[in-house]
Amino acid sequence: MVPATLLSTVDLGWMALLSPEIASRMQFGWTISVHIIFASLSIGLAPFIIYFTWKDVRTNEQRYARLRSFWVKVFAVGFVMGTVTGIPMSFQFGTNFPQFATIAGELIGGPLAFEAKMAFFLEAVFLGVLLYGRERVADRTYVLSSVLVGVGAWLSGFWILVVNSWMQTPRGYEMVTRNGMEIAKLTDPVAAFLTPRMPWMYVHMMNASVIAVALLVAGVSAYLVWKKPDADAWNSALKLAVVLLLVSAPFQAVHGDAYGRHVEDTQPQKFAAMEAHYETGSADLHLLAFPKSLDALTDPRAENLFTVSLPRVGSFLASGGDFDAEVIGLNEYEENPPVALVFWSFRFMVGLGFLFIGLALWGGYLTYRGRLTESTRYLKSMIAASPFGYAALLTGWYVTEIGRQPWVIQGELKTSEAVSSTLTGTEATLTLVGFVVLYIALILTALYVLKWLIHGELRSLGVQESSAGRWRGPLPWVTSDD
Repeated sequence: MVPATLLSTVDLGWMALLSPEIASRMQFGWTISVHIIFASLSIGLAPFIIYFTWKDVRTNEQRYARLRSFWVKVFAVGFVMGTVTGIPMSFQFGTNFPQFATIAGELIGGPLAFEAKMAFFLEAVFLGVLLYGRERVADRTYVLSSVLVGVGAWLSGFWILVVNSWMQTPRGYEMVTRNGMEIAKLTDPVAAFLTPRMPWMYVHMMNASVIAVALLVAGVSAYLVWKKPDADAWNSALKLAVVLLLVSAPFQAVHGDAYGRHVEDTQPQKFAAMEAHYETGSADLHLLAFPKSLDALTDPRAENLFTVSLPRVGSFLASGGDFDAEVIGLNEYEENPPVALVFWSFRFMVGLGFLFIGLALWGGYLTYRGRLTESTRYLKSMIAASPFGYAALLTGWYVTEIGRQPWVIQGELKTSEAVSSTLTGTEATLTLVGFVVLYIALILTALYVLKWLIHGELRSLGVQESSAGRWRGPLPWVTSDD
């Protein structure tokens, strides 16, 4: 919910205008939410494409050529959409948050330039080779191209997270006065680029992308295997996706536990918001939490939630072994992030994470028994779960970003101070609406292209048109038949 004090009093007769700060935050949040879907698609698909390309060249088997061709096309769609949705974010630094751009420009300008010149162009050039060069370049060059595309995608994520991790735990700078304004001056590039948050965030984000794409690959493969059980290519793709899930999903849980302790050490306010911990003292671990009333959805507190909790285990996890460790409560701070968004997003993310572990173990058991592609129940479960990886990735990102509020640069610059002083509520609200409409159109376009690719794959597999025609809706997991 948007606080009433942040709403503009301007009345157009048909809607109330948001304040410049709230509208700008919502606009940037919406923009990056859509962009991160496509960016993580490229990151997560990279290992699949490298593997399929290598197997295609090494074995010359048609199934790997089919998988390589299909997923390279999906990668290309994600790359184009990621570019289109990502470019406006750089401009929003200037149009919506000019104070942030002015103060932090010397720190964030370099990594953003590296991302464009070092990662984007590497990815773009060799993606062209992957799309059009199979019969035009040597096998080794073609495999190397797939590796360089993957390196470009993961380098892009690295430089973007260099910027974000600096905003979370800023290092390697000093505040100086230039032209009457305090700005952050870069003093130690290594410290600024490799902040305490950087390794934690990079590993967690890259692995989250792999999980999200593994679920997508598994869902698409399960759908095609369900329609064509003897499709060798998609049986192989489903097995590979399950193997990746078996590795990445449990690792994410273990890494996330350690990551949480780092957050408590460096951003105790965010950690308290993740657990809705208001009173300083020992903290319980809420395994499950349910609101007792509608008010609890927007203001989760111990007294208005029904919880299944482990007493003092929150303190144990936060400290790394002390059940009596003191955890600072939200009541100690003058301003807090929107606790409800952080609290529920965290639980949604963690809950989905355990679901992924369960699906991975189930798939591993079926693979061991040689019944992975024969279990209709598992195929349908993977089809249904295919979008959930992105839901977990986005809610995890919301915990990271919303949990940092009210700071845009932790401890240095508040979000309210970074917003343009000349931006009006009318301008900010109308551009927000424009971005929402435009980006929804882009999402629907990408889904339509994915549907078109999958439908084309059904035809190439020889599935009867009457069977393929039963498919309804823009998503591969939406079908009219059981």
